[in-house]
Amino acid sequence: MMKHSAKFYDKIAEGYAKQPIADEAAYQKKLQVTQEYFKPEMEVLEFGCGTGSTAIIHAPYVKHIRAIDISSKMIEIAQGKAEENNINNVTFEQLTIEELTVADETFDVVLALSILHLLEDKEKAIAKVHKMLKPGGILVTSTACLGDTMKWFNIVAPIGKFLGLIPLVKVFTTKELLDSLTNGGFAIDYHWQPSKGKAVFIVGKKALVEAINFNC
Repeated sequence: MMKHSAKFYDKIAEGYAKQPIADEAAYQKKLQVTQEYFKPEMEVLEFGCGTGSTAIIHAPYVKHIRAIDISSKMIEIAQGKAEENNINNVTFEQLTIEELTVADETFDVVLALSILHLLEDKEKAIAKVHKMLKPGGILVTSTACLGDTMKWFNIVAPIGKFLGLIPLVKVFTTKELLDSLTNGGFAIDYHWQPSKGKAVFIVGKKALVEAINFNC
């Protein structure tokens, strides 16, 4: 399944890199809100980084960004952009969140932008992110919650994937996403949607101290 997705994104990488931002105003607001959480000493992970534009924009605000993506072609384009812009504190790697192995409490911030709905198991990814974040760390997500307006996509998505027309796409609602995040240990610190049908932008925060269960 991962190989299928990698081939799909490799195929569209060049065209994807040339596409303009669909909603520039919303994108700029998301960048601004994210940067308000950044500090110069922070270690950041972005998974599903695509062609690297967002990581490169955020690079001056943090110590280092490790940016990973399933597509080697996307990573190749991202590395070219970083070189062109003299960005030296972003490391691009062809890797999935499922394959990534890091010690617990490694990162201050994890960016999951336009990716959670493309994962086979978002709950597993959220749990993994929670473990790799330091206490008080944040998860920033921008996610298409197709279950709010396009429940019928559940029917056509498997067909489109089988024909190689679209990648794996999961259909869930904003409430289901929020539940997944809170059940995964995150407090919702920021929640915004530009308009109905647009991607939902959420910042979840890991507790500084994990709750102690006295009902043992």
